Amino acid sequence: MTDEAALAPLLRQAFRPLFLLGALFSAGAMLLWGLVLAGWISLSPYQNVVFWHQHEMLFGFVAAIIVGFLLTAVQNWAGTRATHGRELLVLVLVWLAGRALMLFGAGLPPWLVAAVDLAFLPLAAWYFGSIVLAAGNTRNLFFVPLLLLLMVCNGLMHTGAILNRFELVQYGSLNAIWLVTLVMAIVSGRVLPMFTANGTGTPKVEPLPWLDRVALGCLWLIFALHFLALAPRLPAALLALLFGLASLCHFLRILRLRFWVTFRVPLLWSLHAAALFIPFGLALFAARHAGLAVTQSNAVHALTAGAMGGMILSMMARVSLGHTGRPLQPHPLMSLGFVLVLVAALVRLAAPSLLPGSLTVWYLLAIAAWVSAYLAYSLLYLPVLSRPRPDGRPG
Repeated sequence: MTDEAALAPLLRQAFRPLFLLGALFSAGAMLLWGLVLAGWISLSPYQNVVFWHQHEMLFGFVAAIIVGFLLTAVQNWAGTRATHGRELLVLVLVWLAGRALMLFGAGLPPWLVAAVDLAFLPLAAWYFGSIVLAAGNTRNLFFVPLLLLLMVCNGLMHTGAILNRFELVQYGSLNAIWLVTLVMAIVSGRVLPMFTANGTGTPKVEPLPWLDRVALGCLWLIFALHFLALAPRLPAALLALLFGLASLCHFLRILRLRFWVTFRVPLLWSLHAAALFIPFGLALFAARHAGLAVTQSNAVHALTAGAMGGMILSMMARVSLGHTGRPLQPHPLMSLGFVLVLVAALVRLAAPSLLPGSLTVWYLLAIAAWVSAYLAYSLLYLPVLSRPRPDGRPG
């Protein structure tokens, strides 16, 4: 028996366990949050339930998917076998330990809970960095400081919770959102032109270097201004202009790809729809700084529930098929999952303005749509992720 055959399929590539567990965790954590909002259960996790929900959707769910994607994509980028086997098992166990302590660690020393939770991202950065350095693939080395900056944001959230300083929790959370938005913009900018051309049989749209530089440069600047705590010191009009420029540039990047040609390809229209939430979220921040009646919560949820939720589900569905040697043809029910996560985001964004008298009911509807979408992925892709590649290749 070869070493590959002796290895459990779930441990053959990082996307297998992290996508499956991340999707299940997302559905479970959101379900618990909905039961708390409805008043049907009382939850007493580490610190408090609001902190737990905010933290776990970013550093439990989103971080797991980012790491699963990067430690899978690096195999193509570096041309060498990526993290698998025992190393991958250690990484997954660290992630699981963090989730368990965040939910059940209320009676433990806060520094212990924080230390275990904080270990996941630097360990992933070490694995990723070792692979790209060994292959001389320095172009993708910048993902290492991105992962470490995410760890710093995580640490800021823990520090704020321990010191009972809500503003520090929000500071860490918001900066993490800017970093993840930056990752989404970089990755979608790389893959969407190729995916769109291949999936629709249309000519590939070549990027405009100046547009990419301005779009990504605006996001880097937004992150830097917030991370260095300079944004509150700037005139609101200047921030509105910066966010407006960022929104316009990111919208033009997506518009150039002709999203209307993707409507018959679920793995494409779902990615395009999610990507459109990036300029939409940035536009909401611009409107907020311009003095319009836009809450920060809504602007944030456009980037989290809309862009992150939609892009993660679509990318997981695509990567899980492609990297297990299967045709890029998801189960028809997966298309319903893409619709449901889109509905979840739109309901969450519209409810505060259109239905302020029934917020809890509409939030529960959004949560039900989200949970259904991610449970659909988990159930439909369990056989894909837990079985060997049909072509017999490693991974």
